[in-house]
Amino acid sequence: MTVLESSRMVTTTCPYCGVGCGLDLHIKDDYIYRVTSDFNNVVNQGNLCVKGRFGYDYIYSDRRITSPMIRKEPQEAGKRVQAFDMKDWVEVSWDEALDYVAKRLVKIHQRDGANALAVYCCAKASNEDNYLLQKLFRSVFLTNNVDHCTRLCHAGSVVALQMAIGSAAMSNTAAEVIKSDCFIVTGSNTPENHPIIALQMKAAVEKHGAKLIVIDPRKLELCDYSDLWLPLKPGTNVPVFTAMANVIINEGLINTKFVDDRTEGFSEFKKSVQEFTPEYAENISGVEQDLIVKAARMYAEAQRGAIYWGMGISQLAHGTSSALGLVHLALLTGHVGREGTGLNPLRGQNNVQGASDMGCMPYHYPGYMEVDKKENAAKWENAWNMESGSLSLDKGLTTTEILSSVGEDGVRALYIMGENPMMTEPNLNKTKKHMEELEFLVAQDLFINESGAYADVFLPATSWAEKDGTFTNTDRRVQRVRKAIEPIGQVRGDWEIICDLAKRSEELLERSRSTFWRYNGPEEILQEMGGVVPEYRGISYKRIDKVGLQTPVLDDKHPGTPFLFDKSFPSGRAKFFPLKYVPVHEAPDDEYPFILTTGRLLEHWHGGTMTRNSKLDDLYPEARVEVHPIDAVRMGIDDGDAVEVGSRRGKVVLRASVTKKTSPGVVFIPMHFVEAAANLLTIDALDPQAKIPEFKACAVSIKRVDKELLPDRTVRLDRGRW
Repeated sequence: MTVLESSRMVTTTCPYCGVGCGLDLHIKDDYIYRVTSDFNNVVNQGNLCVKGRFGYDYIYSDRRITSPMIRKEPQEAGKRVQAFDMKDWVEVSWDEALDYVAKRLVKIHQRDGANALAVYCCAKASNEDNYLLQKLFRSVFLTNNVDHCTRLCHAGSVVALQMAIGSAAMSNTAAEVIKSDCFIVTGSNTPENHPIIALQMKAAVEKHGAKLIVIDPRKLELCDYSDLWLPLKPGTNVPVFTAMANVIINEGLINTKFVDDRTEGFSEFKKSVQEFTPEYAENISGVEQDLIVKAARMYAEAQRGAIYWGMGISQLAHGTSSALGLVHLALLTGHVGREGTGLNPLRGQNNVQGASDMGCMPYHYPGYMEVDKKENAAKWENAWNMESGSLSLDKGLTTTEILSSVGEDGVRALYIMGENPMMTEPNLNKTKKHMEELEFLVAQDLFINESGAYADVFLPATSWAEKDGTFTNTDRRVQRVRKAIEPIGQVRGDWEIICDLAKRSEELLERSRSTFWRYNGPEEILQEMGGVVPEYRGISYKRIDKVGLQTPVLDDKHPGTPFLFDKSFPSGRAKFFPLKYVPVHEAPDDEYPFILTTGRLLEHWHGGTMTRNSKLDDLYPEARVEVHPIDAVRMGIDDGDAVEVGSRRGKVVLRASVTKKTSPGVVFIPMHFVEAAANLLTIDALDPQAKIPEFKACAVSIKRVDKELLPDRTVRLDRGRW
């Protein structure tokens, strides 16, 4: 057997989940053949999950696009079709591709106005890439139609935290869980979605004696480590959390000093919770009232209590209220502003926190400065060398609103960097129609995925291993990403593509003043942003070279901020909000008797653009639907049977996994498999405040079918059943 010896090793940061594990890439002849991690790394202590250790062969896939391409047949609004076959594309030079994109975008901008354009930024790209892309569309095309996948994951959490305390970031460091006496995990399959944080949670229980409360419809691995498991029905978070608040208040378990000194609105809130008795919550959620009482006491009586949550909280049409229910528990008990406590939404993708910090949202500039305030616009006009009053003061469209606004009087052109709405949006049949109605579409990515196949132009970008920059992980740590290998083929860095396109667009628009697009490297981009955003002012590549720094980092001497809110909240006093129970938009009935919930798997990632072009696909090669044994017996379904799962919006055929991991009446489908796309089934009902879809609950039917109807995953061009 031949053993490779590395010629060099490059230290960088993992491009998958929000944990931000440190990686040592072992490289020979520009090939990453081994991945390890330093045991002294403060984030992951040398631990890596299967994706972090093995999930990088997609970089070398023969399906990767390495040259700019333009569609051979011009696409028309209303007649746009997907093109996966290379014969439908023409390879062109970078000059030709970027000239074409600039001319088309400028033409639409001049004809239909700024708001006819929209952009999806990317939570997998670097801070520098995202900052420049939102800058391009705001400063050159003058639109705030800028968003990214946070709209589809934690938007409810973001809105709730902004409302209650004035900051949406995770308040504490994930590793602080070992300092907690008691912690709640809810709406998060942490061992599969954030495996390294799950290791720290298990250590907190097994080595440090912490008590764990799991609140989730599914019996997840963490339940084996928990003191209490509250198996609530999907979408019944508000009654359960508010009933816990009811117990804490009525049993005198509140931290009176904290409530008096640091909050407002308690009196009205106290009145509102009286109807949310444990008995009332049991009738709605199915959770035994005794468990609700025990959970409330356990959390309230802890010296240091922490709450960790995922998208099972936010991906609901009442996701904002669900997150507020958790905020209330922390405020009542004073379990925030200290080490080992906190309000900790676990961010999904590697740089979703960073992309949000960089202003990739329709309502905020970088640093969460509202776009509709003149004083904020003035700061960025100055930073970007723009004339006073140039920037739009209109709030833009969210991700979920952009495609639904496609039409003659709405969005005409869409620019997508590294996202795949044809897998990640709800109600994909409707999404398909919206994509077909676009006049112009640009995809900047590594592979032609289901969305890129609709594009007029494909711009091939570098992978994370082929460029420099930074990511900001879930607990606000800004970390280095380092170029490890030379770019393959003609691929270019995202930031370089954006700069080149911006200069061409400004020239066509005949702008008298350039907003500056000549950078010597990514660090200059981050410095430009930090010159306006105080929280990043003290970040430099030299300072974060080894372990990173947690924002806010207010100057070049500031040590970073492991936990927030020790003395005050950004909003001053934190606020309580009386809540109402709002049922899920679509309850089960005789025709569709089951509740579908969706999520991620350990072996895969989001729409599958990376992992399904990797050998990781062989570890979990096909979609499966989890069915509880009670339901399986009733429906005549055995493990491994082919079943059809249908909703009012679509249907998929996949194999059944009969398991007690789910609850009776609840089925689970992962989101990664285009041949059985879960989002063909999900409903596009939105949270009215956060505009996030209800991915976690919709009504479905399930029936056994012939195995011949199972999709053939080996047929790469048979991309789904739309």
